[in-house]
Amino acid sequence: MKLRQEELKNVEVWEKAGFELPKFNREEMIKNTKENPEWIHFGAGNIFRAFPAAVCQELLNKGILNTGIIVAEGYDYEIIEKSYKKFDDLSVLVTLKANGSLEKKVIGSMAESLTVDTSNSHDWNRLKEIFRSKSLKMVSFTITEKGYSLVDANGEFLKDVANDFTKETSVATSYMGKLVALCYERFKNGKLPLTLVSMDNCSHNGTKLQNAVTTFAENWVNNKIVEPEFLTYVKEDISYPWSMIDKITPRPAESVIKMLNEVGFEDTEAVVTSKNTYVAPFVNAEESQYLVIEDNFKNGRLPLDKGGIIYTDRDTVDKVEKMKVCTCLNPLHTALAVYGCLLSYSKISDEMKDKELVTLIENIGYKEGLPVVVDPGIISPKDFIDQVLQVRLPNPFMPDTPQRIASDTSQKLGIRFGETIKAYVKDPNLDVNSLKFIPLVIAGWCRYLMGIDDNGNPFELSPDPLLSVLTPIMADVKLGENNDIHKPLSQILSNKSIFGVDLYEIGLGEKIEAYFKELNMGKGAVRSTLQKYCAL
Repeated sequence: MKLRQEELKNVEVWEKAGFELPKFNREEMIKNTKENPEWIHFGAGNIFRAFPAAVCQELLNKGILNTGIIVAEGYDYEIIEKSYKKFDDLSVLVTLKANGSLEKKVIGSMAESLTVDTSNSHDWNRLKEIFRSKSLKMVSFTITEKGYSLVDANGEFLKDVANDFTKETSVATSYMGKLVALCYERFKNGKLPLTLVSMDNCSHNGTKLQNAVTTFAENWVNNKIVEPEFLTYVKEDISYPWSMIDKITPRPAESVIKMLNEVGFEDTEAVVTSKNTYVAPFVNAEESQYLVIEDNFKNGRLPLDKGGIIYTDRDTVDKVEKMKVCTCLNPLHTALAVYGCLLSYSKISDEMKDKELVTLIENIGYKEGLPVVVDPGIISPKDFIDQVLQVRLPNPFMPDTPQRIASDTSQKLGIRFGETIKAYVKDPNLDVNSLKFIPLVIAGWCRYLMGIDDNGNPFELSPDPLLSVLTPIMADVKLGENNDIHKPLSQILSNKSIFGVDLYEIGLGEKIEAYFKELNMGKGAVRSTLQKYCAL
Protein backbone atom coordinates (compact mmCIF):
# COMPACT_ATOMS: atom_id res chain seq x y z
CA MET A 1 0.00 0.00 0.00
CA LYS A 2 1.33 3.38 -1.05
CA LEU A 3 -0.03 6.72 0.08
CA ARG A 4 -1.52 7.98 -3.18
CA GLN A 5 -5.03 9.05 -4.09
CA GLU A 6 -5.25 6.39 -6.79
CA GLU A 7 -4.23 3.67 -4.31
CA LEU A 8 -7.09 4.58 -1.95
CA LYS A 9 -9.50 3.08 -4.47
CA ASN A 10 -8.40 -0.32 -3.17
CA VAL A 11 -10.67 0.18 -0.18
CA GLU A 12 -10.77 -3.45 0.87
CA VAL A 13 -6.98 -3.70 1.07
CA TRP A 14 -6.69 -0.62 3.28
CA GLU A 15 -9.56 -1.57 5.56
CA LYS A 16 -8.26 -5.12 5.93
CA ALA A 17 -4.98 -3.62 7.13
CA GLY A 18 -6.88 -1.62 9.74
CA PHE A 19 -6.81 1.82 8.10
CA GLU A 20 -9.80 4.14 8.28
CA LEU A 21 -10.20 5.98 4.97
CA PRO A 22 -11.83 9.37 4.26
CA LYS A 23 -15.59 8.94 3.92
CA PHE A 24 -16.16 11.94 1.65
CA ASN A 25 -15.61 12.58 -2.03
CA ARG A 26 -12.13 14.03 -1.97
CA GLU A 27 -12.20 15.31 -5.54
CA GLU A 28 -15.32 17.34 -4.80
CA MET A 29 -13.79 18.63 -1.57
CA ILE A 30 -10.66 19.79 -3.40
CA LYS A 31 -12.76 21.51 -6.06
CA ASN A 32 -14.96 23.24 -3.47
CA THR A 33 -11.95 24.36 -1.45
CA LYS A 34 -10.08 25.78 -4.40
CA GLU A 35 -13.14 27.70 -5.56
CA ASN A 36 -14.31 28.89 -2.14
CA PRO A 37 -11.51 28.50 0.40
CA GLU A 38 -12.64 28.88 4.00
CA TRP A 39 -9.58 27.77 5.98
CA ILE A 40 -5.86 28.10 5.33
CA HIS A 41 -3.30 26.89 7.84
CA PHE A 42 0.31 28.10 8.14
CA GLY A 43 2.72 25.52 9.53
CA ALA A 44 2.76 22.09 7.88
CA GLY A 45 4.19 20.16 10.81
CA ASN A 46 3.02 17.21 12.85
CA ILE A 47 0.65 18.98 15.23
CA PHE A 48 -1.33 20.33 12.27
CA ARG A 49 -1.68 16.96 10.57
CA ALA A 50 -2.50 15.16 13.81
CA PHE A 51 -5.08 17.59 15.15
CA PRO A 52 -6.67 20.39 13.05
CA ALA A 53 -6.49 18.34 9.84
CA ALA A 54 -8.01 15.32 11.60
CA VAL A 55 -10.83 17.43 13.06
CA CYS A 56 -11.53 18.85 9.61
CA GLN A 57 -11.68 15.31 8.24
CA GLU A 58 -14.21 14.31 10.88
CA LEU A 59 -16.43 17.24 9.88
CA LEU A 60 -16.06 16.35 6.19
CA ASN A 61 -16.96 12.74 6.96
CA LYS A 62 -20.13 13.91 8.72
CA GLY A 63 -21.09 16.30 5.91
CA ILE A 64 -20.82 19.28 8.24
CA LEU A 65 -18.11 20.82 6.04
CA ASN A 66 -17.71 20.56 2.29
CA THR A 67 -14.39 22.39 2.09
CA GLY A 68 -11.06 21.25 3.49
CA ILE A 69 -7.87 22.99 4.53
CA ILE A 70 -5.19 24.60 2.41
CA VAL A 71 -1.85 24.11 4.13
CA ALA A 72 1.02 26.55 3.69
CA GLU A 73 4.60 26.32 4.97
CA GLY A 74 6.67 29.46 5.43
CA TYR A 75 9.80 28.22 7.13
CA ASP A 76 10.91 24.87 5.72
CA TYR A 77 9.74 24.64 2.13
CA GLU A 78 11.07 21.08 1.73
CA ILE A 79 8.21 19.84 3.92
CA ILE A 80 5.70 20.63 1.18
CA GLU A 81 7.51 18.64 -1.48
CA LYS A 82 8.70 15.74 0.68
CA SER A 83 5.72 15.31 2.97
CA TYR A 84 2.72 16.63 1.00
CA LYS A 85 2.96 16.84 -2.79
CA LYS A 86 4.82 13.54 -3.03
CA PHE A 87 1.83 11.86 -1.38
CA ASP A 88 -1.02 13.77 -3.06
CA ASP A 89 -1.49 15.87 0.09
CA LEU A 90 -2.49 12.76 2.03
CA SER A 91 -1.19 11.77 5.43
CA VAL A 92 -1.55 8.88 7.85
CA LEU A 93 -2.38 9.57 11.48
CA VAL A 94 -1.28 6.84 13.88
CA THR A 95 -2.81 7.29 17.31
CA LEU A 96 -0.81 5.56 20.01
CA LYS A 97 -3.11 4.47 22.82
CA ALA A 98 -1.89 3.71 26.31
CA ASN A 99 -3.21 0.14 26.10
CA GLY A 100 -0.85 -0.56 23.20
CA SER A 101 -3.42 -0.49 20.43
CA LEU A 102 -3.02 1.61 17.28
CA GLU A 103 -5.62 3.58 15.42
CA LYS A 104 -4.65 4.28 11.80
CA LYS A 105 -6.39 6.92 9.67
CA VAL A 106 -5.63 8.22 6.22
CA ILE A 107 -6.16 11.97 6.50
CA GLY A 108 -7.37 13.52 3.27
CA SER A 109 -8.71 16.88 4.41
CA MET A 110 -5.82 18.88 2.91
CA ALA A 111 -6.98 20.25 -0.42
CA GLU A 112 -3.67 21.72 -1.55
CA SER A 113 -0.24 22.55 -0.17
CA LEU A 114 1.81 25.68 -0.83
CA THR A 115 5.06 27.34 0.14
CA VAL A 116 4.85 30.83 1.61
CA ASP A 117 7.62 32.10 -0.60
CA THR A 118 7.44 35.39 -2.47
CA SER A 119 10.07 34.13 -4.92
CA ASN A 120 7.84 31.17 -5.89
CA SER A 121 5.48 33.02 -8.22
CA HIS A 122 3.04 30.12 -8.64
CA ASP A 123 2.51 29.55 -4.93
CA TRP A 124 2.63 33.23 -3.99
CA ASN A 125 0.03 34.17 -6.60
CA ARG A 126 -2.18 31.34 -5.38
CA LEU A 127 -1.84 32.57 -1.79
CA LYS A 128 -2.84 36.08 -2.85
CA GLU A 129 -5.84 34.61 -4.65
CA ILE A 130 -6.87 32.75 -1.49
CA PHE A 131 -6.54 35.88 0.65
CA ARG A 132 -8.70 37.82 -1.83
CA SER A 133 -11.52 35.27 -1.46
CA LYS A 134 -14.66 36.50 0.28
CA SER A 135 -15.23 32.96 1.53
CA LEU A 136 -12.03 32.88 3.63
CA LYS A 137 -13.02 32.66 7.28
CA MET A 138 -9.91 31.60 9.16
CA VAL A 139 -6.16 31.61 8.86
CA SER A 140 -4.64 29.39 11.56
CA PHE A 141 -1.04 28.91 12.62
CA THR A 142 1.26 26.34 14.20
CA ILE A 143 4.61 28.01 13.55
CA THR A 144 6.03 27.88 17.12
CA GLU A 145 6.32 30.87 19.44
CA LYS A 146 9.48 32.16 17.80
CA GLY A 147 7.60 32.42 14.51
CA TYR A 148 5.87 35.57 15.82
CA SER A 149 9.03 37.22 17.11
CA LEU A 150 10.35 40.21 15.21
CA VAL A 151 13.36 40.88 17.44
CA ASP A 152 16.55 39.12 18.53
CA ALA A 153 17.86 38.47 22.04
CA ASN A 154 19.01 42.09 22.29
CA GLY A 155 15.61 43.49 21.37
CA GLU A 156 16.78 44.58 17.93
CA PHE A 157 14.65 43.88 14.88
CA LEU A 158 15.76 40.75 13.04
CA LYS A 159 17.65 41.50 9.83
CA ASP A 160 15.00 40.12 7.48
CA VAL A 161 12.27 41.95 9.40
CA ALA A 162 14.13 45.27 9.30
CA ASN A 163 14.71 44.82 5.55
CA ASP A 164 11.04 44.05 4.96
CA PHE A 165 10.01 47.28 6.71
CA THR A 166 11.66 49.29 3.94
CA LYS A 167 10.61 47.31 0.87
CA GLU A 168 7.47 46.67 -1.12
CA THR A 169 5.14 44.12 0.44
CA SER A 170 5.42 41.81 -2.57
CA VAL A 171 9.08 41.00 -1.86
CA ALA A 172 8.80 40.28 1.88
CA THR A 173 11.05 37.49 3.11
CA SER A 174 10.33 37.28 6.86
CA TYR A 175 7.49 35.00 7.99
CA MET A 176 5.39 37.77 9.49
CA GLY A 177 6.22 40.08 6.61
CA LYS A 178 4.81 37.60 4.13
CA LEU A 179 1.68 37.11 6.22
CA VAL A 180 1.03 40.85 6.50
CA ALA A 181 1.66 41.22 2.77
CA LEU A 182 -1.14 38.72 2.17
CA CYS A 183 -3.41 40.62 4.57
CA TYR A 184 -2.62 43.74 2.56
CA GLU A 185 -3.75 41.89 -0.55
CA ARG A 186 -7.09 41.25 1.19
CA PHE A 187 -7.27 44.90 2.26
CA LYS A 188 -6.77 46.10 -1.33
CA ASN A 189 -9.59 43.87 -2.53
CA GLY A 190 -12.51 45.19 -0.53
CA LYS A 191 -11.10 45.43 3.02
CA LEU A 192 -12.60 42.02 3.66
CA PRO A 193 -12.71 40.95 7.33
CA LEU A 194 -10.63 38.02 8.51
CA THR A 195 -9.66 36.03 11.58
CA LEU A 196 -6.09 34.96 12.33
CA VAL A 197 -5.97 32.14 14.89
CA SER A 198 -2.67 31.19 16.46
CA MET A 199 -2.83 27.59 17.64
CA ASP A 200 0.69 27.68 18.99
CA ASN A 201 1.63 26.54 22.43
CA CYS A 202 2.38 29.92 23.99
CA SER A 203 0.69 32.34 26.34
CA HIS A 204 -1.74 34.86 24.83
CA ASN A 205 -0.79 33.61 21.38
CA GLY A 206 -3.37 35.77 19.63
CA THR A 207 -1.87 38.93 21.10
CA LYS A 208 1.63 37.87 20.03
CA LEU A 209 0.33 37.45 16.50
CA GLN A 210 -1.60 40.74 16.65
CA ASN A 211 1.45 42.66 17.87
CA ALA A 212 3.58 41.27 15.05
CA VAL A 213 1.00 42.11 12.37
CA THR A 214 0.38 45.57 13.80
CA THR A 215 4.10 46.35 14.05
CA PHE A 216 4.55 45.48 10.40
CA ALA A 217 1.57 47.58 9.37
CA GLU A 218 2.84 50.54 11.41
CA ASN A 219 6.29 50.40 9.85
CA TRP A 220 4.92 50.06 6.34
CA VAL A 221 2.61 53.03 6.93
CA ASN A 222 5.43 55.12 8.41
CA ASN A 223 7.64 54.27 5.43
CA LYS A 224 4.78 55.14 3.03
CA ILE A 225 4.74 51.65 1.55
CA VAL A 226 1.04 51.15 2.31
CA GLU A 227 -1.93 53.43 2.95
CA PRO A 228 -2.59 54.66 6.52
CA GLU A 229 -5.97 52.94 6.35
CA PHE A 230 -4.23 49.56 6.31
CA LEU A 231 -3.21 50.03 9.92
CA THR A 232 -6.85 50.66 10.83
CA TYR A 233 -7.81 47.56 8.88
CA VAL A 234 -5.46 45.21 10.75
CA LYS A 235 -6.66 46.64 14.05
CA GLU A 236 -10.40 46.68 13.39
CA ASP A 237 -11.24 44.24 10.59
CA ILE A 238 -8.96 41.38 11.60
CA SER A 239 -9.46 39.49 14.86
CA TYR A 240 -6.78 37.59 16.73
CA PRO A 241 -8.44 35.10 19.09
CA TRP A 242 -6.48 33.48 21.88
CA SER A 243 -6.33 29.70 21.94
CA MET A 244 -4.93 26.79 23.94
CA ILE A 245 -3.81 23.64 22.19
CA ASP A 246 -2.58 20.40 23.71
CA LYS A 247 -1.57 17.25 21.90
CA ILE A 248 1.80 15.49 21.90
CA THR A 249 3.07 14.67 18.40
CA PRO A 250 6.65 13.38 18.60
CA ARG A 251 9.00 12.67 15.73
CA PRO A 252 8.31 9.62 13.55
CA ALA A 253 9.19 6.56 15.61
CA GLU A 254 10.98 3.41 14.47
CA SER A 255 8.50 1.30 16.40
CA VAL A 256 5.60 2.85 14.47
CA ILE A 257 7.44 2.42 11.17
CA LYS A 258 7.85 -1.26 11.97
CA MET A 259 4.18 -1.69 12.82
CA LEU A 260 3.11 0.07 9.62
CA ASN A 261 5.45 -2.06 7.52
CA GLU A 262 4.06 -5.22 9.09
CA VAL A 263 0.55 -4.43 7.81
CA GLY A 264 1.79 -3.65 4.28
CA PHE A 265 2.08 0.14 4.36
CA GLU A 266 5.11 0.99 2.24
CA ASP A 267 5.54 4.76 2.59
CA THR A 268 7.25 4.83 5.96
CA GLU A 269 10.51 6.56 5.14
CA ALA A 270 11.26 9.41 7.53
CA VAL A 271 13.62 12.04 6.16
CA VAL A 272 15.39 15.03 7.65
CA THR A 273 15.25 18.28 5.68
CA SER A 274 18.18 20.64 5.30
CA LYS A 275 16.62 22.71 8.09
CA ASN A 276 16.65 19.65 10.35
CA THR A 277 12.91 19.04 10.24
CA TYR A 278 11.91 15.39 10.63
CA VAL A 279 9.16 14.56 8.14
CA ALA A 280 7.38 11.40 7.11
CA PRO A 281 4.17 10.41 5.32
CA PHE A 282 2.70 9.60 8.72
CA VAL A 283 2.33 11.27 12.11
CA ASN A 284 2.36 9.40 15.40
CA ALA A 285 0.46 11.07 18.21
CA GLU A 286 -1.15 10.50 21.56
CA GLU A 287 -4.90 10.10 21.91
CA SER A 288 -5.54 13.01 24.30
CA GLN A 289 -6.14 16.38 22.70
CA TYR A 290 -7.55 19.77 23.63
CA LEU A 291 -8.10 22.90 21.58
CA VAL A 292 -9.92 25.86 23.12
CA ILE A 293 -10.45 28.96 20.95
CA GLU A 294 -11.77 32.40 21.85
CA ASP A 295 -15.09 32.93 20.05
CA ASN A 296 -14.12 36.09 18.15
CA PHE A 297 -14.53 35.72 14.40
CA LYS A 298 -14.92 38.53 11.88
CA ASN A 299 -16.08 36.66 8.76
CA GLY A 300 -18.08 33.80 10.23
CA ARG A 301 -16.67 30.84 12.11
CA LEU A 302 -16.17 27.25 11.09
CA PRO A 303 -18.22 24.66 13.06
CA LEU A 304 -15.14 23.17 14.69
CA ASP A 305 -17.06 22.77 17.94
CA LYS A 306 -18.86 19.88 16.26
CA GLY A 307 -15.49 18.14 16.05
CA GLY A 308 -14.57 18.51 19.72
CA ILE A 309 -12.91 21.93 19.66
CA ILE A 310 -14.23 24.28 22.34
CA TYR A 311 -15.30 27.86 21.61
CA THR A 312 -15.45 30.10 24.66
CA ASP A 313 -14.65 33.61 25.91
CA ARG A 314 -11.14 35.09 26.20
CA ASP A 315 -11.04 34.92 29.99
CA THR A 316 -11.76 31.19 29.96
CA VAL A 317 -9.13 30.56 27.28
CA ASP A 318 -6.66 32.45 29.42
CA LYS A 319 -7.46 30.32 32.45
CA VAL A 320 -7.21 27.06 30.48
CA GLU A 321 -3.95 28.15 28.89
CA LYS A 322 -2.41 29.17 32.21
CA MET A 323 -3.61 25.93 33.76
CA LYS A 324 -1.84 23.86 31.11
CA VAL A 325 1.20 25.94 30.23
CA CYS A 326 2.06 27.24 33.68
CA THR A 327 1.10 24.28 35.85
CA CYS A 328 -0.48 21.10 34.62
CA LEU A 329 1.63 19.91 31.68
CA ASN A 330 4.30 22.14 30.20
CA PRO A 331 6.35 22.71 33.39
CA LEU A 332 6.31 18.96 34.02
CA HIS A 333 7.49 18.35 30.47
CA THR A 334 10.34 20.83 30.81
CA ALA A 335 11.46 19.29 34.11
CA LEU A 336 11.56 15.86 32.47
CA ALA A 337 13.35 17.27 29.43
CA VAL A 338 16.14 18.93 31.40
CA TYR A 339 16.78 16.05 33.76
CA GLY A 340 16.15 13.46 31.06
CA CYS A 341 19.02 14.89 29.02
CA LEU A 342 21.30 15.02 32.06
CA LEU A 343 20.46 11.42 33.00
CA SER A 344 20.75 10.17 29.38
CA TYR A 345 17.14 9.11 28.95
CA SER A 346 15.84 8.81 25.40
CA LYS A 347 12.12 8.39 26.11
CA ILE A 348 9.79 10.46 28.28
CA SER A 349 7.83 7.32 29.18
CA ASP A 350 10.99 5.71 30.60
CA GLU A 351 11.48 8.73 32.84
CA MET A 352 8.07 8.00 34.32
CA LYS A 353 9.59 4.82 35.81
CA ASP A 354 12.17 6.93 37.67
CA LYS A 355 10.83 7.50 41.18
CA GLU A 356 12.83 10.70 41.80
CA LEU A 357 11.72 12.28 38.53
CA VAL A 358 8.11 11.31 39.15
CA THR A 359 8.31 12.82 42.64
CA LEU A 360 9.84 15.97 41.14
CA ILE A 361 7.04 16.58 38.66
CA GLU A 362 4.29 15.55 41.09
CA ASN A 363 5.51 18.23 43.47
CA ILE A 364 5.79 20.83 40.71
CA GLY A 365 2.23 20.11 39.60
CA TYR A 366 0.24 19.28 42.70
CA LYS A 367 2.21 21.04 45.44
CA GLU A 368 3.68 24.17 43.85
CA GLY A 369 1.48 24.75 40.83
CA LEU A 370 -2.10 24.01 41.87
CA PRO A 371 -2.21 26.66 44.64
CA VAL A 372 -1.97 29.43 42.03
CA VAL A 373 -4.18 27.89 39.33
CA VAL A 374 -7.60 29.39 38.68
CA ASP A 375 -10.07 26.65 37.73
CA PRO A 376 -11.29 27.52 34.20
CA GLY A 377 -14.51 25.62 34.80
CA ILE A 378 -14.53 23.71 31.52
CA ILE A 379 -11.53 21.51 32.45
CA SER A 380 -10.54 20.47 35.98
CA PRO A 381 -6.85 21.24 36.75
CA LYS A 382 -6.56 18.32 39.16
CA ASP A 383 -8.10 15.92 36.64
CA PHE A 384 -5.84 17.32 33.92
CA ILE A 385 -2.68 16.62 35.96
CA ASP A 386 -4.01 13.19 36.90
CA GLN A 387 -4.37 12.30 33.21
CA VAL A 388 -0.92 13.71 32.40
CA LEU A 389 0.81 11.74 35.15
CA GLN A 390 -1.18 8.53 34.99
CA VAL A 391 -1.97 8.13 31.28
CA ARG A 392 -0.18 10.51 28.96
CA LEU A 393 3.43 10.72 30.08
CA PRO A 394 3.79 7.02 31.07
CA ASN A 395 2.40 5.79 27.73
CA PRO A 396 5.19 3.41 26.60
CA PHE A 397 3.97 3.59 23.01
CA MET A 398 4.59 7.35 22.79
CA PRO A 399 8.14 7.70 21.43
CA ASP A 400 8.59 11.24 22.74
CA THR A 401 12.06 12.29 23.84
CA PRO A 402 13.44 14.70 26.42
CA GLN A 403 15.74 16.00 23.70
CA ARG A 404 12.76 17.16 21.62
CA ILE A 405 11.03 18.75 24.58
CA ALA A 406 14.28 20.52 25.58
CA SER A 407 14.26 22.54 22.34
CA ASP A 408 13.87 26.31 22.84
CA THR A 409 13.78 25.99 26.64
CA SER A 410 15.01 29.57 27.08
CA GLN A 411 11.84 30.73 25.33
CA LYS A 412 9.61 28.67 27.60
CA LEU A 413 10.90 29.22 31.14
CA GLY A 414 9.23 32.59 31.64
CA ILE A 415 5.82 31.07 31.03
CA ARG A 416 6.28 27.56 32.38
CA PHE A 417 7.83 28.66 35.68
CA GLY A 418 8.04 32.46 35.73
CA GLU A 419 4.28 32.92 35.88
CA THR A 420 3.96 30.62 38.90
CA ILE A 421 6.87 32.40 40.61
CA LYS A 422 5.25 35.79 40.01
CA ALA A 423 1.94 34.49 41.35
CA TYR A 424 3.67 33.46 44.58
CA VAL A 425 5.27 36.90 44.85
CA LYS A 426 1.92 38.66 44.44
CA ASP A 427 -0.10 36.46 46.79
CA PRO A 428 0.22 37.60 50.43
CA ASN A 429 -0.81 34.13 51.56
CA LEU A 430 2.04 32.41 49.71
CA ASP A 431 5.79 32.52 50.25
CA VAL A 432 7.93 32.43 47.14
CA ASN A 433 10.81 31.15 49.26
CA SER A 434 8.79 28.01 49.98
CA LEU A 435 9.29 26.94 46.36
CA LYS A 436 11.69 24.02 46.23
CA PHE A 437 11.11 21.99 43.10
CA ILE A 438 10.71 24.76 40.51
CA PRO A 439 14.07 26.26 41.56
CA LEU A 440 15.55 22.76 41.33
CA VAL A 441 14.48 22.56 37.67
CA ILE A 442 15.95 26.00 36.92
CA ALA A 443 19.22 24.90 38.53
CA GLY A 444 19.02 21.72 36.46
CA TRP A 445 18.65 23.79 33.30
CA CYS A 446 21.78 25.77 34.15
CA ARG A 447 23.57 22.47 34.71
CA TYR A 448 22.14 21.24 31.37
CA LEU A 449 23.68 24.25 29.60
CA MET A 450 27.13 22.82 30.38
CA GLY A 451 26.39 20.03 27.88
CA ILE A 452 27.84 17.39 30.23
CA ASP A 453 25.66 14.53 31.45
CA ASP A 454 25.66 12.99 34.91
CA ASN A 455 28.32 10.49 33.85
CA GLY A 456 30.64 13.28 32.80
CA ASN A 457 30.11 12.70 29.08
CA PRO A 458 29.36 15.53 26.62
CA PHE A 459 25.96 15.58 24.90
CA GLU A 460 24.44 17.75 22.21
CA LEU A 461 22.22 20.54 23.46
CA SER A 462 18.82 20.80 21.79
CA PRO A 463 18.25 23.76 19.44
CA ASP A 464 17.57 27.04 21.24
CA PRO A 465 17.84 30.61 19.91
CA LEU A 466 19.78 31.72 23.00
CA LEU A 467 22.42 28.98 22.98
CA SER A 468 24.93 31.32 21.34
CA VAL A 469 24.49 33.67 24.29
CA LEU A 470 24.11 31.17 27.13
CA THR A 471 26.74 28.53 26.40
CA PRO A 472 29.68 30.99 26.44
CA ILE A 473 28.51 32.15 29.88
CA MET A 474 28.73 28.58 31.18
CA ALA A 475 31.86 27.65 29.22
CA ASP A 476 34.27 28.17 32.10
CA VAL A 477 32.20 26.21 34.62
CA LYS A 478 33.73 22.77 34.97
CA LEU A 479 32.20 19.63 36.41
CA GLY A 480 33.21 19.28 40.04
CA GLU A 481 34.40 22.89 40.33
CA ASN A 482 32.15 25.34 42.16
CA ASN A 483 34.63 28.03 43.15
CA ASP A 484 33.08 30.92 41.25
CA ILE A 485 29.69 29.97 39.92
CA HIS A 486 27.93 33.17 41.04
CA LYS A 487 29.37 35.27 38.22
CA PRO A 488 28.11 33.10 35.34
CA LEU A 489 24.85 32.08 37.00
CA SER A 490 23.97 35.65 37.96
CA GLN A 491 24.09 36.65 34.29
CA ILE A 492 21.44 34.04 33.57
CA LEU A 493 19.27 34.06 36.69
CA SER A 494 18.91 37.86 36.71
CA ASN A 495 17.72 37.91 33.10
CA LYS A 496 14.09 39.04 33.16
CA SER A 497 13.69 38.32 29.45
CA ILE A 498 14.21 34.63 30.21
CA PHE A 499 12.32 34.16 33.47
CA GLY A 500 9.97 37.14 33.53
CA VAL A 501 11.60 38.18 36.82
CA ASP A 502 15.05 38.76 38.28
CA LEU A 503 15.35 35.62 40.39
CA TYR A 504 17.70 37.37 42.83
CA GLU A 505 15.31 40.26 43.40
CA ILE A 506 12.54 37.92 44.49
CA GLY A 507 14.81 35.79 46.65
CA LEU A 508 15.35 32.60 44.64
CA GLY A 509 18.72 33.29 43.01
CA GLU A 510 20.84 32.11 45.93
CA LYS A 511 18.72 28.99 46.40
CA ILE A 512 19.17 28.06 42.73
CA GLU A 513 22.92 28.65 43.01
CA ALA A 514 23.04 26.29 45.99
CA TYR A 515 21.14 23.61 44.07
CA PHE A 516 23.47 24.08 41.11
CA LYS A 517 26.53 23.53 43.31
CA GLU A 518 25.09 20.21 44.44
CA LEU A 519 24.21 19.18 40.88
CA ASN A 520 27.74 20.04 39.77
CA MET A 521 29.73 18.29 42.50
CA GLY A 522 30.96 15.67 40.06
CA LYS A 523 29.89 12.49 38.32
CA GLY A 524 26.63 11.17 39.74
CA ALA A 525 25.83 14.48 41.45
CA VAL A 526 22.62 15.01 39.48
CA ARG A 527 21.25 11.68 40.64
CA SER A 528 22.33 12.17 44.26
CA THR A 529 20.79 15.66 44.33
CA LEU A 530 17.48 14.31 43.04
CA GLN A 531 17.61 11.54 45.62
CA LYS A 532 18.19 14.13 48.35
CA TYR A 533 15.29 16.42 47.45
CA CYS A 534 12.88 14.03 45.73
CA ALA A 535 12.89 11.12 48.16
CA LEU A 536 9.46 9.60 48.59
